Amino acid sequence: MKNRVQLIGNAGNDPIIKSFEGGKKLANLTIATNDSYKNEKGERVDQTEWHTVVAWGKTAEIIEKYVTKGKQIAIDGKLTHRSYDDKNGEKRYITEVVVKEIMLLGK
Repeated sequence: MKNRVQLIGNAGNDPIIKSFEGGKKLANLTIATNDSYKNEKGERVDQTEWHTVVAWGKTAEIIEKYVTKGKQIAIDGKLTHRSYDDKNGEKRYITEVVVKEIMLLGK
């Protein structure tokens, strides 16, 4: 099996762009995806999931130029996990989607 994630959702924030030596860029943002189902009583329940997304290089440049809070986008990427020690020395874990391709949709 292949590590592949495909999401269609709305940007939850304006992207945070970082530039590195040599002009390489990194874009960080969150994407909200919505789903709905009916519970035992037949009532519709809406559920929003938040995804942390990162993109590098040309994809980050596209995000910087065209993506703003609320913009609907589709992404294709892979799921990654990493950890770091916070300022209090506690280990923190992060799950992110690393974008390979992006498609700008809707508004």
